[in-house]
Amino acid sequence: MRKVRLKDAKANLSTVVDRATRGKPSVITRHGKPEAVVLGMADWERLSRVPSFGRLLMAAPLEPRDLPERSRAPLRRSAL
Repeated sequence: MRKVRLKDAKANLSTVVDRATRGKPSVITRHGKPEAVVLGMADWERLSRVPSFGRLLMAAPLEPRDLPERSRAPLRRSAL
């Protein structure tokens, strides 16, 4: 990814956006630190549809017999 200083991105915003729409995102930096990313809409839509790890687990085709029995034994003794 190409790094662009914030002041340069401001001065050349249309160029930064044009590159992003062609599939070449840019990282906007401020004082040398990455602050933002400019993506094309197609890239954003593709990335926003990626399911979370939790959703992937919930969608797994598991049946009750696929999971191991849970042990009910205490993990350690407590002196309470």
